[in-house]
Amino acid sequence: MAVAIANAFGTCEQLRHRPSGPPSLPRRPFSGRWRLATSSHDGAVTEKRCLLGAAVASLSGGNSSKPLAGKRRVFFLDVNPLCFDGSRPSLRSFARWLDLFFSEVSLRDPVIAVLDGEEGNEYRRHLLPSYKAHRKRYLRQSRVLRSAHDTYQSSTECKVIDVLLKCNVPVVKVHGYEADDVVATLTDQVLKKGARVVIGSPDKDFKQLISEDVQMVMPMPDFGRWSFYTLRHYIDQYKCDPSSDLSLRCFMGDEVDGVPGIQQLVPGFGRKTVLKLLKKHGSLEDLLGAAAIRTVGKDYAQNALTKYADYLRRNYKVLSLRRDVNVQLQDDWLSERNTSNDLVILSNFLRKLGERPEGQKPNNWYVFFQSYLPKKEANPLRAESQRVIDLYITVMVEDGNCLIKQTFCLVSSLKEIAIHALHR
Repeated sequence: MAVAIANAFGTCEQLRHRPSGPPSLPRRPFSGRWRLATSSHDGAVTEKRCLLGAAVASLSGGNSSKPLAGKRRVFFLDVNPLCFDGSRPSLRSFARWLDLFFSEVSLRDPVIAVLDGEEGNEYRRHLLPSYKAHRKRYLRQSRVLRSAHDTYQSSTECKVIDVLLKCNVPVVKVHGYEADDVVATLTDQVLKKGARVVIGSPDKDFKQLISEDVQMVMPMPDFGRWSFYTLRHYIDQYKCDPSSDLSLRCFMGDEVDGVPGIQQLVPGFGRKTVLKLLKKHGSLEDLLGAAAIRTVGKDYAQNALTKYADYLRRNYKVLSLRRDVNVQLQDDWLSERNTSNDLVILSNFLRKLGERPEGQKPNNWYVFFQSYLPKKEANPLRAESQRVIDLYITVMVEDGNCLIKQTFCLVSSLKEIAIHALHR
């Protein structure tokens, strides 16, 4: 598999990866190769299974040739938020959420991973200096020579990209743009091809894109799973249409991203007042236009709309997702994803992160789980079961609060591997 990395000068070099597992062709083969697509301002290069699902898919030879029913889904994965466990950077968190995403959510549907580009925040910080001023970025850039030119990738970012590419997930990164803007631009292109879009991210900025054909799926750390968030969920939560989401957030602000709301200037201007005005007038611009020529509400609201119109328009520019990113959807990105190597790649990745120091005794959980292995070394299921145990043990080292749940999941996984083998 070849990885094309484009630098800021628009040239590419080919890096080759040796497959980590047995070959398995996608249902709709394509002639291109998965790649990391990066771009400068000048041009773009051009429902329920747990970890066991990946194990069983691997045992059965990967993808089935049965076509997917209904309207095809295309998944976008917002990578950076997954690399944190709370506020703490964590590659194990990335691997855990990626495994759950593949085995429970996307299955064989195409997945496109998106990373923040270098200087991606500069456009919005120019408008509002406080924008994400306190945010940490785990996938930091460091200088690495690539052939005759320089690109900027950290060793952490390289590890994340390497795992995604080996799992047959194309990775897109555009200089000068945040991942949110890239996803918004590509979402419009996917919809034009008649497919549905599912955005994997905890970022509420994506709620402005929700429609009948655009959903979100969010990681839920408290429950250890992904959860779908649809148009119906949005209306139930906010009592308004997603088309009003951006206008509503311009008034309410975004504390996480450092965008102040109007309540800091007019404390009495609350959510109920905003929703009432937007329901009557529609968008923010329509509301501000109406307030400029006539009275649209009580005195405090009328005064706020006329006095702080520029303040609200600035918030709109900062919070709205851009759709002018210089990136083009590639046809091979929409091919069914080959899942045959997922378990091997993710378990190897986690094993490297959680490798025990030489001479250290295995913990009691490891000894307990080893008892579930087939007794005979020659048993073909032993190696597969061992990989599942290693993956769970590495996750449990970090996530001690879910030991009981993880134990039951592991035991169920090992049992189902055995059951699957009996029916082969």
